[in-house]
Amino acid sequence: KQWYQRRVAITAGITNNLRMAALAAAYRSMDCGSLLSTDTGVMPEEESFEYLPHTDPATFVNEFQNTTSADNKIKFHTGTTTLAFKFKHGVIVAVDSRATAGSYIASQTVKKVIEINPYLLGTMAGGAADCSFWERLLAKQCRIYQLRNRERISVAAASKILSNMVYQYKGMGLSMGTMVCGWDKRGPGLYYVDSDGQRTTNYMFSVGSGSTYAYGVMDTGYKYEMSVEDACDLGRKAIMHAAHRDAMSGGVVNLYHMKQDGWVKVSQTDVSQMYYQSLEERN
Repeated sequence: KQWYQRRVAITAGITNNLRMAALAAAYRSMDCGSLLSTDTGVMPEEESFEYLPHTDPATFVNEFQNTTSADNKIKFHTGTTTLAFKFKHGVIVAVDSRATAGSYIASQTVKKVIEINPYLLGTMAGGAADCSFWERLLAKQCRIYQLRNRERISVAAASKILSNMVYQYKGMGLSMGTMVCGWDKRGPGLYYVDSDGQRTTNYMFSVGSGSTYAYGVMDTGYKYEMSVEDACDLGRKAIMHAAHRDAMSGGVVNLYHMKQDGWVKVSQTDVSQMYYQSLEERN
């Protein structure tokens, strides 16, 4: 009986493989007329579709993103300011909340910090859709890891998973520059990952069009031994000055503090109010 069942299974498998090979050959030749039988489950000929003119997605996208061509139809005009830095008491994460489409301000209330889990945070810079999708997919992978191994994933492993996922789509038009920060057995962790699969670690990062302004403020006021209050003020001031000088940044400053027992959202402050308040203090 077992031999008979095994033979039936093998025969069914061979039949299914032959059927899939016929389907693939028919799709490649665009001959849907030979697949109109009801048992194949293939769409009728009048509902058939044509393939893209290129089989290589990277080549197809690059043709539309060529900056030297007059037929450049895909132009990414991204802009934001995000930052994160490690200090004695954890990691500070600060971001603005403005979303732009070229010179058009699409939103002033974008949440650019993705809360992956209670011990991991990710930031958004680049294409909002790309950052949101891949970091939420990362959150799923981190949860699966925790269920399988019965322990939290490390910051290094989480950033490596994200890097490996997006590297498979290198050159295909993704736009993402994110920071992954958290707290694990090694203490606070901070990694930068972009859409090309680049991954690096450091004690301080700033990503976006206003990052040069934010770096100037952070380099001036950063001290590893600073208090939590001073660190929060430094993160807010860096985003505020960057938003004042960079037209693509603005809205509010969302500030997070990553501690040993997880992240906490410290504050949400309007950039304009902060700037005019700083002017009054200086005067």
